[in-house]
Amino acid sequence: MNRRAAALCGAAAVVAGLITAVPADASPGPADSPGPAPSAGPAGPVWKKCGTRSHPTLQCASLKVPLDHADPHGRRVTLALSRVPHTSKKTYQGPLLVNPGGPGGSGLTLAGFVASSLPKRVAAQYDVIGFDPRGVGASRPALNCRPGHFAPVRPDSLPVGRALEKANLDRVRAFARACADRHGDVLPYIDTVSAARDMDAIRRALGAEKINYFGYSYGTYLGAVYAKLHPQRVRRMVLDSVVDPTGVWYDDNLAQDHAFNSRHRAFMAWVARHDGAYGLGTDPERIETAWYRMRAALARKPAQQKVGASELEDTFSPGGYYNGYWPYLAEAFAAYTNDGNDDPLVEAYENFGAVGASGDNGYSVYTAVQCRDAHWPRDWDEWRDDNWAVYAKAPFMAWNNAWYNAPCAFWPAAPAEPVDVSNDTVPPVLLFQATDDAATPYEGAVTLHHLLRGSSLVVEEGGGNHGITLSGNTCLDEHLATYLTDGRVPRDGGEADARCARLPDPEPPGTKTPAHSRGTALHGLLGFRG
Repeated sequence: MNRRAAALCGAAAVVAGLITAVPADASPGPADSPGPAPSAGPAGPVWKKCGTRSHPTLQCASLKVPLDHADPHGRRVTLALSRVPHTSKKTYQGPLLVNPGGPGGSGLTLAGFVASSLPKRVAAQYDVIGFDPRGVGASRPALNCRPGHFAPVRPDSLPVGRALEKANLDRVRAFARACADRHGDVLPYIDTVSAARDMDAIRRALGAEKINYFGYSYGTYLGAVYAKLHPQRVRRMVLDSVVDPTGVWYDDNLAQDHAFNSRHRAFMAWVARHDGAYGLGTDPERIETAWYRMRAALARKPAQQKVGASELEDTFSPGGYYNGYWPYLAEAFAAYTNDGNDDPLVEAYENFGAVGASGDNGYSVYTAVQCRDAHWPRDWDEWRDDNWAVYAKAPFMAWNNAWYNAPCAFWPAAPAEPVDVSNDTVPPVLLFQATDDAATPYEGAVTLHHLLRGSSLVVEEGGGNHGITLSGNTCLDEHLATYLTDGRVPRDGGEADARCARLPDPEPPGTKTPAHSRGTALHGLLGFRG
């Protein structure tokens, strides 16, 4: 789910990590060289200036690709591209494609963020290429199945009784029907394999023999699929906050519910440690009880006809992705609980939880990709049983997440088979993962580490944020910079090849802990849920 907001993050913990060389056959050499910088030609993208104050050197272009890559001369769709050009001719290393996840996240601005957040000497060696995947944002056609699908106030996500279950089922069925009516001709081609084929079309248009790739969240699965389809075209690949490719997508979402519940309880414990700021007590379990009491009250009487129980979950779920949001969420929670003041809660919803026009597009693509990528249960009884079982142990996001994905039970396009991403021919891939990540639980990174022979896993111990590089952790960023510079990865031989200490949790406003803007900037760009 796309989440946009400004928030504080804890200060960086500076931890050095040891780097060892990869095997000689994976070191930079003739086979690793990207070749000379491609010259502009009639077949390549026509780049035009589209810089902003934050990213003045950003350029934009478009590229037409086949809707169906099995029919290269048939209907074509348009991909929107962005670029921050390399500035070092002597050490040029080719294009670095970046993806923010989702599926459904726009990558155009991410190119500027990555180029400006990497050390200058590293960014200078790459053309950092952003792109809106098919169906997303500025690409055409852009999907928008049912505008206003998330308009408040929605039915309570917790289906206690037939009426609430029917109301929620009516919504998701209506969404699936609307997608068929509006976009039925393209839905069979909105999927991860097609997006990976598009990436190779971008490579060819750029005149590059190989690509470098940097993907967050769902972008890790997209990268792994690309590597499976085109292993000979991968030069370097960074995957941050790793999707479990063996659970795509139904099982992954059930696992996510348990991880989000744990992260929500970590937030409750943080609120308890800061009783002086929020006055909600020092017992995390009592604070959690108060949160569910707030949820029940909003189910009966939504705040300002904007924040009911479902919207409350939308508002607090971003705290599972990024703890920089915790001070703002705690302030809204405290104001409602202690003073009956719902203004901060509505403001938090508008900043963190509300889905606008771009969110409608992102959700449409999210659903189209996830429903098409793999088989989902078509029997609603199976969904009901599985999600009530999850709810019994992990109530925070269980049913909210179920309804978010439930259109897949009624999807009009036939599902494909998930890709077996196991790979023993791709060059060393560098994986980054926080141990307490809610959106992509830690076990998924371990799984992909085993499936990608020769990969290297860098772990942020005790970290709970989703998307951990270029967010202020110097230890992680040193591993990233070294790999992008000369291809070296850490090697330990255990479950993880390197470990970094996590950043400290944020402090309530007014304390001496400084804000960390890079973490905030990144999490405004990432495409969630995966």
